[in-house]
Amino acid sequence: MPKRPFVNRLNDLSRKDWLLFQKSWFVHNPPRRSEDVLLHPAKFPETLCAEFIGFFTKQGETVLDPMMGTGSALVAALEMGRNAIGVELMPKYAEIAEQRLRNAQPPLGQAPRHRVICDDARNLAAYDIGEVDYVLTSPPYWDMLRMKGWETQKTRAEKGLDVHYSDDERDVGNIDDYARFLEELVSIYRVAAAFLRPRRYLTTIVKNVKKGGTIYPLAWDLGRRVGEFLTLKDERIWCQDNQRLAPYGMGNAWVSNTMHHYCLQFRKE
Repeated sequence: MPKRPFVNRLNDLSRKDWLLFQKSWFVHNPPRRSEDVLLHPAKFPETLCAEFIGFFTKQGETVLDPMMGTGSALVAALEMGRNAIGVELMPKYAEIAEQRLRNAQPPLGQAPRHRVICDDARNLAAYDIGEVDYVLTSPPYWDMLRMKGWETQKTRAEKGLDVHYSDDERDVGNIDDYARFLEELVSIYRVAAAFLRPRRYLTTIVKNVKKGGTIYPLAWDLGRRVGEFLTLKDERIWCQDNQRLAPYGMGNAWVSNTMHHYCLQFRKE
C-alpha cells in the first residue's frame, strides 16, 4: 500500500518540525531586549511568539493579540508573513508598537497588513476586524508588578523605566482583588474568542503567582474559566534556566524560584 501523503491543514511546517513542537516542555531564554521596548516592564519575547505563530498559522493568515504591550507578537507575525492586529490600553506602548511594526521586515515579496487599536481590549467588539486565525497573548500576572521587591523594580526605577503598566483604573493589572481580576481577564479572552475562526486556536502564556505567602493558580484558573467557552486542548511548559536563584525562605520555609510558564492551547470547536 502506498504511503499516504502528508497533508498539513494547520501550518507550513514539515513533519519533523511539527513533531518537535509537540514536546510538552521546552527551554527558551529570550535574547536581550532592544532599547525601544525596555520601557515596558513585562515584554513578550518575539522569538517565543514566532515559534507558536509558526505552528498555529500559515503565511497570509491573521494573528490577534488583545493585550499587545509593545507589539512583540505582532512583530513576529509580520516578519513571518502573517497579518497582525493588536489592542493596547496605554498610548505610549501603542505608539512604540506602531513604530516597531512599521520597521518590521516581512519575508521578501510579501506585504502583510497590521492594525494597532489603542483602547480597552474589552471594547474590541466595537471594531470591525473580521475573523482571525490565531490569538496569541500573555496577560498581566495580576497586580504583582506593584508588589514591593517584585523582580528588578529598584533597578528599573533608577533607570527611569516603568515598574508597572499604568495607573489607569481600566488596567486589569491594577485590580488588587484576585476574583475580580480573574473575571475581568476572562472577559477579555471571551471578546477575543468571538473573532476566532472555528477550529482555530488561542494560546495564552501565563504562570501561577505568589502573593502574601500564598500561591494563586492563575494559569489553572484561566484553563478552567476560558475552558467554559473554548476547549482546553493542551499545555506546553516554557522553562527558563538562565535566571539567578534567590534564597527565598532559606532555613525557614519552602519558597520556590519560579522559572516556568504555562502555554495553554485552547480551540474554538
